Amino acid sequence: MTPGSFRSLPMALAATLLACLLPVAAAQLADVDGLLARIDQQGNYLGDLSATVTLQSIDPTEGDERRQARWFRRDADDAFLILILEPTTELGQGYLNVEDGFWFYDPESRQFVYTSLSESFEGSDANHDDFGAPSYADDYRITSLTEGTLGAYDVWIAELEATHGDATYPFKTIWVSRAEELVLKSEDYSLTERLLRTSYFPSYARIGDAYIADRMIFVDALVPGRTTEITISDLSTAELPEYIFTKAYVERVNR
Repeated sequence: MTPGSFRSLPMALAATLLACLLPVAAAQLADVDGLLARIDQQGNYLGDLSATVTLQSIDPTEGDERRQARWFRRDADDAFLILILEPTTELGQGYLNVEDGFWFYDPESRQFVYTSLSESFEGSDANHDDFGAPSYADDYRITSLTEGTLGAYDVWIAELEATHGDATYPFKTIWVSRAEELVLKSEDYSLTERLLRTSYFPSYARIGDAYIADRMIFVDALVPGRTTEITISDLSTAELPEYIFTKAYVERVNR
């Protein structure tokens, strides 16, 4: 071996290693690029869902409240319905998300009022859109992505920026488990990037190929000690009648 060939050996070895690593790096990049879409896909169930929703709010200024509702969801049509069961003073109130918008029904006035998915649900720290299918890929883009840990989980930490004005929050940060690609935690920020809410998703129910968060904890970042916990029970995948997701049905159950 000549002196020249000996000196070129490390360079040749480095080039070979780089050639081997490039496809892996490219595959990882492509994998990360589809992260939001995969989160949405895992959170969308192809059939119908129904369940009982229990909402417990702790508010040091307004006092604690407990609510219970029936929840119906059809992701194929981006539709869901929430019918309040408790407290009895709100029995029959309904929230219906269908193609022509999101509506609140008041059984006392017997009128539907158009409202927003981004608004607070029943004055709690949960929002109306927390009850629908996830839409990260439609609403946000990733501006920063790092690896980290959350408790015992290896996670992606993704900083998100809204891609349109109808997104619930202008900025979000989400912690996504690298193994299952489930959102375990999120932080929601205002347009001035002030923290508004922190959400935790400690439990998921697996239904077929989909994962539905069956326990959610929302922590108000503006009012110390104010939290809302949602528990989903009696989860069913039985097919729902078409009339469930109609205004006529919401009115009928109040007669």
